[in-house]
Amino acid sequence: MRFFLNSNKQDQPTAPSCPSFKSSRLKTRSIALTAVLWALFQLSTASFLILDSIKIRSIHLAFAVFLVFLTIPHTKTPLKQKESGIAGWLPLLDIILAVSGAFFSLYIQLDWEGLSLRAGDPSLRDLILGSALILVLLEAARRSIGPSLPVIVILFSLYAFFGAYMPETFAFQGVSFRKYLSQVSLSSEGIYGIPLGVSASIVFLFVLLGSMLDKAGAGQFFTRLAMSVLGKYKGGPAKAAVVSSGLSGMISGSSIANIVTTGTFTIPLMKKVGYPAKKAAAVEVAASTDGQLMPPIMGAAAFIIAEYVNISYLEVVKAAIIPAFVSYFTLFYVTHLEASKLGMKGLDKKDLPDFFAELKKGLHYLIPIFILIFELVILRHSPELSAFRAIMGLILITFYQEIRKSVIHGKTALSGIKNGLYIIKEGLISGSKNMLGVAVATAAAGIIVGIVGLGLGGMITQLVETLSMGNIFLLLLITAFASLLLGMGLPTTATYIVMASLTAPVIVQVGAGFQFFIPLIAAHLFCFYFGILADDTPPVGLASYAAAAIAGSNPIETGIQGFLYDLRTAVIPFLFIFNTELILYGVTSWLNGVLIFLMAVLGAFCFSSVIQGWFIVKVRWFEIAPLLLASLLLFHPLVFNRWLQLPRDQRYWMYLPGLVLMLTVYLSQLHRQKNNPVGYGVKL
Repeated sequence: MRFFLNSNKQDQPTAPSCPSFKSSRLKTRSIALTAVLWALFQLSTASFLILDSIKIRSIHLAFAVFLVFLTIPHTKTPLKQKESGIAGWLPLLDIILAVSGAFFSLYIQLDWEGLSLRAGDPSLRDLILGSALILVLLEAARRSIGPSLPVIVILFSLYAFFGAYMPETFAFQGVSFRKYLSQVSLSSEGIYGIPLGVSASIVFLFVLLGSMLDKAGAGQFFTRLAMSVLGKYKGGPAKAAVVSSGLSGMISGSSIANIVTTGTFTIPLMKKVGYPAKKAAAVEVAASTDGQLMPPIMGAAAFIIAEYVNISYLEVVKAAIIPAFVSYFTLFYVTHLEASKLGMKGLDKKDLPDFFAELKKGLHYLIPIFILIFELVILRHSPELSAFRAIMGLILITFYQEIRKSVIHGKTALSGIKNGLYIIKEGLISGSKNMLGVAVATAAAGIIVGIVGLGLGGMITQLVETLSMGNIFLLLLITAFASLLLGMGLPTTATYIVMASLTAPVIVQVGAGFQFFIPLIAAHLFCFYFGILADDTPPVGLASYAAAAIAGSNPIETGIQGFLYDLRTAVIPFLFIFNTELILYGVTSWLNGVLIFLMAVLGAFCFSSVIQGWFIVKVRWFEIAPLLLASLLLFHPLVFNRWLQLPRDQRYWMYLPGLVLMLTVYLSQLHRQKNNPVGYGVKL
């Protein structure tokens, strides 16, 4: 039951009779048991256990806080007994914090009726326990996701208290300590608000499904299947990395989880066919980061977006589907351009797995995904019920898989059942572990949401409008930069919650002043996209560090290269803000949707060719402008309609100029390649 995030094998005694060894083993088992119980609790609330939402949220947070303090040390550098007399007390302190933190989290449900009667006028006990919950939660957030979010929460809290003493431009009337606690930790508006509610009711189940699929072997299956199809082509391992990361990202919703799952296989293969270590790692970073764009999980934010915008989950998926696939198709194209520039070849067929053999061995991994999609799209069941049934199907498949393996290897069916139980147990533990950062981040970010609800939001809205001078373009740039800056130290979900709370309504409002109708979901997706891109933005970019460790490259250089690859993703949010058809807003015909998607893909190809400096052959300076203009017209055919005044039913004719420009550059480069084929790579 390897659930240690802070295990140190050098410090563990080897003698079985040693008390500290027994204590360590007891702690390991306690952590594993708690993790399993948390997962089982979440499964029960999705099926037969009916509880009030505030109870589910508080129990969810109690489990998360308890496990954070037992699994994540207070510091990355452990204290040695010889240097400090307090080192021996630290495990005891962690246990005290774990137990007390769980109690503070549960207090709201233990005395919910009393708190409701005392709303706005909390007792001394309420104030003490509410304050203790905030302090413990901030420490749990610091341990699990770093100091950035706690620092931001503290700054917002200080602003709420002392805003009246700020300069006039930044002045805020301020709130009392009682009102602050009543909103933030003693009601369902702050810590126990929508973000934590979505984490408790929906996100956990999807993360659990992804973790269990990974433990069952689905991650390796996706990677080997992609390699069997694409490995023989130019830059094949990089293309396989894109496809396998996209498939894994659909179920994991985590860029780092994608990297450690698929990157350990694809990065060495990319280096083998000629990719420099930096570029091999950067491709995996870009592919894994964009995995959070892929429905159904979308980095856990899809469900929070649905709650904030007050639309169905399927509407969020509908809005996200074209940008996500355009981003992935274009990254696939970028790997081809890189391979062309480097003159690469594919792997030998003898080095590749057989497609049909791999498909036969792992076809059953697709069944839970089909169950999930069928439940969500066809039967229109809730995300909770759909994920629960997919997990139940996966459990049955896991038992079938392990029993079949045991019989093939001459063992008993009982041995297969034991193996199946072990895989399921490890999947439950892994799912709980992967949820620690999400649960704590959503709870801590809820403090900011609660403070904004106290009236600070209106002042911040006015401040953001002042900084942007009422200009929608400048406002979008400020939001994008702030999201990247925040996201360097925060998980994607927390970054999205903070930025969407502060800027999404302002984007809609300022856009209306510019006579641009910007749907609220477009503003929320804009914040979400740039929160994702922060995962590979230097100097922090955690995804870059994970991939660089596998590739043996410099993490900063890897992050810069990965961000260059992700520039094609960075332009998409700006475009769907002004062309809402890219998120299928108002598009009713599926034929129109397909046309919009195909044209957007070609537009992204043109833009990426400019960034990479390569189309069929090297892009010359006079070809840059036609490619950029073609990209703009293919993404947004009505960009010049203020002057042309075309009827809306004729807007698709405006794709033609973009296609003509792209074709002109293509024919020009094709002619150059025929006349001088040496060093020009291969025809696309």
